[in-house]
Amino acid sequence: MAARTVLHDTQKAAGGKIIDFHGWDMPVQFTSIAAEHQAVRTAAGLFDLGHMGRLRVDGAGSLAFLERRVCRPLADLATGGVRYGLTLAEDGTVEDDVLVSRESADAWHVVVNASNKDKVLTLWRVGMPDGIRLRDISDEQAMVAVQGPAALGHLQALGMEAKDQKYYSFRDVAWRGTTVRLSRTGYTGEDGYECFVSADRVVELWQALAGRGIALCGLGARDTLRLEAGMPLYGNELDRTTTPVEAGLGFAINKQGGFIGDRVVLDQLAHGPEKKLVGLRMLDKRVPRSHYQVLVAGLAVGQVTSGTLSPTLGAAIGMAYVTSAHAEPGTRIQVDLRGTRCDAEIVKLPFYKRAK
Repeated sequence: MAARTVLHDTQKAAGGKIIDFHGWDMPVQFTSIAAEHQAVRTAAGLFDLGHMGRLRVDGAGSLAFLERRVCRPLADLATGGVRYGLTLAEDGTVEDDVLVSRESADAWHVVVNASNKDKVLTLWRVGMPDGIRLRDISDEQAMVAVQGPAALGHLQALGMEAKDQKYYSFRDVAWRGTTVRLSRTGYTGEDGYECFVSADRVVELWQALAGRGIALCGLGARDTLRLEAGMPLYGNELDRTTTPVEAGLGFAINKQGGFIGDRVVLDQLAHGPEKKLVGLRMLDKRVPRSHYQVLVAGLAVGQVTSGTLSPTLGAAIGMAYVTSAHAEPGTRIQVDLRGTRCDAEIVKLPFYKRAK
């Protein structure tokens, strides 16, 4: 039987169309993917992220523990700061991408992908130094997201003060006798907040937010939004066959090394990878799908990882890994759509960037 978040029954009663997502029963949509997508781009959308994993790492030496297991520098992250990073295998490929929040000098909060939580726990527990505590708090702490230009106004209307909060930071606020953590982060390309609250209060929080008329959103809109924003998805753009350098995530790499997989990754930074993640824009509206081949002059040079008909652009778009020699924006290519070769062009990521 698939796992369910605390909000499952609430979402089903609200008309959520439930699908299996990596072993979780999750809503793919409530109205339509296009309508939910546009709500986030123009106003606000509400997402259940309860399937994601929440971990806590603390104890003396926890910084060194995490900097070995996450390839992003963390020593200069201030208390209250949040940073995107990746945990790698010895060969430099990606085990998971994570969000790390610093709660104090020796206490950290880490969000991992739903399908990778048990794997990350197993990997991180190997050779764990004395004095370090790693806990899975996913069952006790729920997670929802409010994304879109109107997100801040909705939170403040409910008494949760987030004004002047910096991007990629978190703030713990009081709400109806409990604590809600507002993390100014997200996966949509819009401004917004990921909200953490105890599992026994998340239905109340969800209903309060939904009661303000925020559009309920499912995984379908989450995928089209992140794809327009050029954000990688584990299992599509990131996996055990790709490195952060190939994925264009050089900003998330500690240039001093010291992390698992550093030898391969730093070599790629210095000399360039053999393949690169690129954006594709189809010259008609036929949508490229994962695993479709990318061709140049009839020869395969790569493979599509994600594709959709962009609600914002009104164009068929996708992401793909191609050989570095063919990764330059403006390169004309073809995508093999089940035996039909369709013309496309390599474009710079992201496809969409919100106005600041």
